[in-house]
Amino acid sequence: MSTPRTSREWHDLDRRQLLHPFTDINTYSTTGGRVIERAQHVYIYDTDGNEILDGMSGLWCCGLGYSQDAIAEAVYKQLGQLPYYNSFFNCTNDIAIEMTSRLLAVAPKHMQRVFFTNSGSEANDTNIRLVHRYFDMLGKPDKKLIISRENAYHGSTIAAASLGGMKPMHEQFTGLSYVHHIQQPYWFGSDRKLDADAFGLQAAQALSHKIDELGEHNVAAFIAEPIQGAGGVIVPPETYWPEIQRICNERDILLISDEVICGFGRTGNWFGCDTYQTKPDLITFAKGVTNGYQPLGGVMIGDRMSEVLASGGGEFTHGFTYSGHPAACAAGIATLQIMQEQDTIGHVNTTLSPHFEKHWFALADHPVVGEARFKGFVGALELVRDKESGERLAPKSAATAYCRDVAIESGLMIRAVGDTIICSPPYVCSLEELDLLIERLTNALVRTSREFGVKQ
Repeated sequence: MSTPRTSREWHDLDRRQLLHPFTDINTYSTTGGRVIERAQHVYIYDTDGNEILDGMSGLWCCGLGYSQDAIAEAVYKQLGQLPYYNSFFNCTNDIAIEMTSRLLAVAPKHMQRVFFTNSGSEANDTNIRLVHRYFDMLGKPDKKLIISRENAYHGSTIAAASLGGMKPMHEQFTGLSYVHHIQQPYWFGSDRKLDADAFGLQAAQALSHKIDELGEHNVAAFIAEPIQGAGGVIVPPETYWPEIQRICNERDILLISDEVICGFGRTGNWFGCDTYQTKPDLITFAKGVTNGYQPLGGVMIGDRMSEVLASGGGEFTHGFTYSGHPAACAAGIATLQIMQEQDTIGHVNTTLSPHFEKHWFALADHPVVGEARFKGFVGALELVRDKESGERLAPKSAATAYCRDVAIESGLMIRAVGDTIICSPPYVCSLEELDLLIERLTNALVRTSREFGVKQ
C-alpha cells in the first residue's frame, strides 16, 4: 500500500523524482501528468477522482480488465508456496512447466518449446540469440542478418529497439549493425497510386529485394508484428502476409511473429499468425499473457528450430534471473484459464467485435477522419484536413495529441501515434460501454475539428 498523500503531493513527487518512458522529461518536470491510483472492471481512476474508460487495455495488456480476482488469488497463493526459484543450471519449478503446457495448448500446433522472459523486449533479444544459435548449429555461421520493417516496434532494449524501425528511438543510441529495415505495409501512408491489394504485394516483395541486396546466405530471419500496434495499428492488405510467407519459405529465411500486442485474442484468434494463416518459426509473446497482473514474456519455438536446438551439444548461454518466475506463471495460467472457460475470444468475435466494428467504421464519415482501420478488436483513425489529399490537420501531430487529451478529459483513454488515433478496448466491455467509448471519441473528434478549423 502507498503512503496516504494528497493529489498535489503525488503530482509533485512524480514530477521531481520519477523518470517516465517515452516522455519529454523537461516538459513533464513542469507540467506533470495523471496519477492513477485504482482501477475496476474497464475503468481507471486518478488521484483527482476522475473516472476514465480505458480504451487501451492498459498498455495493450489488460484485455480482461482490472477486476479478475482469480488472477490475483493465484499469484497470492503461489507466493505463499514458492515465491521464487530460477530456471538455470538444470533446475525449474512446477508452475513454469504447467504454464508451458497451457501456453502450447493454445498455440499453433507446430510450436514445441517455450523460453520465458520478463517482457517482450527481452523476448526479442532472445530471438536474436536463438536465430544465431540455430544457424551456427546448422553450419551456416554467415546467416546473421535480420530484416525488420520501418516504423516497427519490437521493444526498448538496445537489441529490441534495433529490431524496431522507429527513427526517434534510433537517434538516441547506436543500433545493431546486422539489423536492416524494409517498408511497412502502410497503404494510407503511401502515395495510394496502387490499390490496397497491389500495394500489399509490393510491400511484401520489398523483403525479397532486400534479401537479394544483402545476400540470401547472409540473411537469417524476418521479424514483424501481424498488425503493427505501436506503429499506428497498421492493418496490412490481405495480399501481404501470404506473399511474405512464400518469400520466407523459398529463401530459407526464418519468420518471427511478434505477438506481444496481437497475441491472446486481439486480432480475433489466439495469435495473429492464426488470423493471417502464417507459420512462424518463433512467436514473441508478453502483455496479455498475464492480463498485466505480472510481468511475463517469452518465445515459443517451432518444430524445425526446436529439433535442431535440442539435437546438438553445448550450452545455450542465455537467460534471465526471473525467467519462468512462479508468481508470473501462476498469473499466466489463471489468465489462460479464464479466457478458455469464458470463451473470451468467441464472445469478442460473435458479439463485441461486430458491434464495435460497425460504429468504428462509421467514424470514417467524420470530416477529420481520412481512414478508419479495424481488425479483431483493435482500431485506428487517421486524422486529416483533406480526405482526398491526406493533408494532415496540423504540423508535428498536434491535432492527434489534442484529440487524445480532450478524450481523456471527457473520460476516455486512447492513444495518439503520429497522426493516428488508436484504440484497443478490454474484451470484457459491455455493448453499452463500447457505445460510450464511441460517443466520447466522437465528441473528441468534434472538438478537434473545431479547434483546427475544419467545418462539420
